[in-house]
Amino acid sequence: MVRLRRNILGMSQTDLGKALGVAFQQVQKYEKGTNRIGASRLYRLSQILKVPVNYFFDDLSTAKVSPTRVFDADLLAQRETTGLIRAYYRITDTGVRRQIMALMNSLAPRPGKAKRKMA
Repeated sequence: MVRLRRNILGMSQTDLGKALGVAFQQVQKYEKGTNRIGASRLYRLSQILKVPVNYFFDDLSTAKVSPTRVFDADLLAQRETTGLIRAYYRITDTGVRRQIMALMNSLAPRPGKAKRKMA
């Protein structure tokens, strides 16, 4: 969740490390889960990343983590995805944004349906 939010904001590991007062290697360890994040550090992360503390616990609301939720987090953490999201929201005309969304939905195959081949 730390990596996901950092990527959405377009922040580097170095920038986040400087804001936290740690090296970027420590940020890598937090993001991979190698090192645990203490409560006070988690609070500081929530301030830097501009999210409420419970943002980091949203997947823990049930005993079992949904596989689709994990997939979504992995997908959202990709640079291409976060770049697309940032570019999309820089479009100020909501009508244009709706048209782009309609275009994307018309081009993307629906889950569970076979892909159609163009003739």
